[in-house]
Amino acid sequence: MIPKVHDMGTDTRGLVAYLYGPGKAEEHIDPHLVAAWDRLAPDPGRDPEATYGDLQRLLDQPVIALPESARPAEHVWHLSVRAAPEDPILTDEQWADIARRMVAATGIAPEGDDAACRWAAVRHADDHIHIIATVVRHDGRQARIRQDGARSQAEARKIEVDYGLRRLNAGDGTAAKRPTSAERHKANRQGKERTPREELRETVRRAAAGVASEQEFFDRLAAAGLLVSQRVAPSGDLLGYKVALPDDRNEDQEPIYYSGSTLAPDLSLPRIRERWAGNGSGPGPEATADRSSGSARVNPSTARRQATTAVWQAVFVVDQSDDGQIAAQLAAAGEVLDALAKTSAAHTRRELRDAAWAFERASRSHIRAERGHDRGLRQAARDLVYGGPALGRGEDGATTAMLIDMVFFLVTAAAHWHGKKEHAQQAAAARQAAEHLRAAYQAAAPMYLSIMHQRGRRLSQPLQRKQAAYLRQAVPELAEQVLTEQGWYALAATLADVEHAGHDPAALLAEATERRELDTADSISDVLVWRLRRMADLPADPSAMPEYTATAPAAARGAAQRPTHPTDRPAKSR
Repeated sequence: MIPKVHDMGTDTRGLVAYLYGPGKAEEHIDPHLVAAWDRLAPDPGRDPEATYGDLQRLLDQPVIALPESARPAEHVWHLSVRAAPEDPILTDEQWADIARRMVAATGIAPEGDDAACRWAAVRHADDHIHIIATVVRHDGRQARIRQDGARSQAEARKIEVDYGLRRLNAGDGTAAKRPTSAERHKANRQGKERTPREELRETVRRAAAGVASEQEFFDRLAAAGLLVSQRVAPSGDLLGYKVALPDDRNEDQEPIYYSGSTLAPDLSLPRIRERWAGNGSGPGPEATADRSSGSARVNPSTARRQATTAVWQAVFVVDQSDDGQIAAQLAAAGEVLDALAKTSAAHTRRELRDAAWAFERASRSHIRAERGHDRGLRQAARDLVYGGPALGRGEDGATTAMLIDMVFFLVTAAAHWHGKKEHAQQAAAARQAAEHLRAAYQAAAPMYLSIMHQRGRRLSQPLQRKQAAYLRQAVPELAEQVLTEQGWYALAATLADVEHAGHDPAALLAEATERRELDTADSISDVLVWRLRRMADLPADPSAMPEYTATAPAAARGAAQRPTHPTDRPAKSR
């Protein structure tokens, strides 16, 4: 159940007319009163003799009774209460009880208070009601409605339990502002999936991913096609900004602007500045200058491989560091997801976009991020952006699968951390993002795992037995389970690649299995494949590697037989 306290107003009759009217898209059906401060209050919806003015005058009586100088500037209070889509349709009597509980909880009409405010609850749809009230009490005092939003949410959690409704997670005030009903109706009329507020929030987040300066940020906003207006102090200092979609206009055909802070708490200019302040963000060491644009270009596969390493290091920070450092890592993880979604190939784009959209809620909490600890992830986000769109095949397709696999574990670690901190909404958002990442991985990885699987099956019997022996030596407690998995042959091929590159397969495998989160994997062997290929600096695309049929270690046959590949580097051990 979702209660929402709307902005205070001055026009009681106007709101009554809207609640009883047809709605902006004829969505109001059978509007009628379900409860009020007085059981004899007029109902313009069901009583043909009652008018909007009758209800308005009675609601406003305590306000009008005050001297004009003592009347509040805004006296109309408005709360909507909506049931979840999967909840049963409640009766008028049930909605009346909910309305009474809400006005009592918020301070409009405390239970047993004969001098409380006047209010009325109107139902014009199956799934929600609106409560209108005037905040002047019968005794002339104003209602104490501080924290009415938080108190309505707390009461909603109790109502969900009492009525057996879907139980929503308690918020903490760090969520982005929801689109208004008017914004949603407008988007529906225009056939758009998201409201302008939501589109702008996603676009601005992507523009901020890995950004290193104000100029770069505003250049990205302009390149994304947004209208940008900057707020400048008389001194010339930049104070803030607002953005608009070119085709989102009001009745006077003027652009409808939203400030960064109204899109999300972390998108105000001061909060965005915190991302690069003292961070040393800039083009990576392998980036080459593009003199025509002043930006940098990074090989997409290289960007994804480096991002994989940065994400994997962040998993350990989330597992072992203090809260401020973890909060910084999670905020930067949101930037990586935004950058990955922006540059993803078509077959993974939708799921990655949805993962980034869901994780946005998990990237913020009341725990203050200690900026500077997020350099690796912010650089990864930057390199992904400047690496540009991936083709989704060959090495960049394989490194994308590897990166998605690693990000999945970081997001899962985030869900665990938020859960321990009792950040209910953030934990739920991280779990939702993980499911989208799982789907994206399933779209990205099978092609490459299939190639590895075939290579593993073609290994000679002595080589297959040798890889199984490495597995039993390194992780005896997992070996039998892994050997029965469909992905075992892909892992066997990868172990052969590891040995060919000059590493000790058993030692590297033991290190890979110490790195946690295996219990959340659908296939342990698949996870180990990507970890080993990253740790041994192997090409993610297995087609770049040779076939092995001999029983002797491939590394002993001489470097001249090794294939050349853009990502080949001298063998090294972590």
